[in-house]
Amino acid sequence: MRGKGAFGPPYFQLWFDFCIIPRKFGINAQLRKNLPRAGSFRRVRGVFRNSDVCASEPIGRNQATDGMRVGIGHDTHRLRPGGPLRLGGIDIPHDRESIGHSDGDALLHAVIDALLGAAALGDVGLMFPDTDPDNRGRDSGEMLTTALEAVSGLGWKIVNIDCIVFAQRPKLLTHRQAIRQRIADILEIEVERVGLQAKTGEGIGLIGNEEAFAAQCVALLEAKEE
Repeated sequence: MRGKGAFGPPYFQLWFDFCIIPRKFGINAQLRKNLPRAGSFRRVRGVFRNSDVCASEPIGRNQATDGMRVGIGHDTHRLRPGGPLRLGGIDIPHDRESIGHSDGDALLHAVIDALLGAAALGDVGLMFPDTDPDNRGRDSGEMLTTALEAVSGLGWKIVNIDCIVFAQRPKLLTHRQAIRQRIADILEIEVERVGLQAKTGEGIGLIGNEEAFAAQCVALLEAKEE
């Protein structure tokens, strides 16, 4: 019986397909360039990760390599009468406001989660726990800057982010550009790298009944050039 983590048939097939075949049959350099890197999978804790099974070097945990990483973030906040609504680092005139331990900016919190997730650094609650008095009423833009520094410190840079805000009101069309610009300024990237969409709740559920609003974000990172 093979021991746990043994190099069994599935792994042998990957090694054979990506290491032996190109070498044995002399696949030309251009074709090989377009193929997955030789043996570009390794089993780590039950899943495959980018590496090179033809080599024996250890796999880094969070440090940037020559690849890309994708992260997804989500946040939901309840609403109450008041205003303005803090969203994307700006104040939007509205008759309802967000309830949160910090400034309640669900959009920036989703961006933070996406960046931290892509770099395997946890989430906003881990980096900025609500048990820390220093985070009460804290500016989410400042929190995003701190998260960006942590991600950048590992050798990652942002390719782009794409965000969705779920809110019945207010309409965000007139505020869309200002939100994109503010996020771009915080992340120190071009505004063209910041996507923003808005969806309503169609008058149903927590979003549609204006009891809450939510945001999602997807972030793409790539290793910095040395």
